[in-house]
Amino acid sequence: MFGENSVSILELALKGGVIMIPLALLFVLGIYIFLERIFTLGRATQNPTNFMEKVKNLVTNEDIIEAKKLCKEQNSPISRMIDKGLSRLGSPLKNIETSIEYVAKIELYRLEKNLAILATIGGAAPMVGFLGTVIGMIDSFMTIARLKGAVDPQVLSSGIYTALITTVAGLIIGILVNIAYNYLVTRVQKVVYNMEYTVMEFMDLLQEKR
Repeated sequence: MFGENSVSILELALKGGVIMIPLALLFVLGIYIFLERIFTLGRATQNPTNFMEKVKNLVTNEDIIEAKKLCKEQNSPISRMIDKGLSRLGSPLKNIETSIEYVAKIELYRLEKNLAILATIGGAAPMVGFLGTVIGMIDSFMTIARLKGAVDPQVLSSGIYTALITTVAGLIIGILVNIAYNYLVTRVQKVVYNMEYTVMEFMDLLQEKR
């Protein structure tokens, strides 16, 4: 569509009609959720490699207060789980592990927050776009009926391509949002793996001290 008859993306969007408004809102919401989750997951992965080493040394030296202080300073899902475990020291290992698992579930909920909405946007956007196309096609056929078939082919083709714009927009939004969703799910899985590995290290440390 390049040349003197080419149409800009903005002009195409405006030709899409009112259905482009909910599509635009879905796109903006998707971007907001993606950026918010990226920021949240970025903070969740801030776990210095020497964090567990420091915790191990402090627990080995029975300096539990300093170990808990270190966890508070770290303020990450992993540090909050370890802090919960430290607060249960003296209890049976099974109770400590259960307490940590409970905190892990809460942290996982926080990590996955709004991901379901993002997945819904990825599925809904193409359907909304298709709805816009169907409405546009109905409008075009109503125009043909109103003019009793005496309609300029150029006018008809213009109405049809305008109707198809919403499907294209919906598909583009759906593809981009699904890519963003899968990327975030991968990031969450990485954080969960680090959480599980760290808990194993911590429980092994407590087992050694018994």
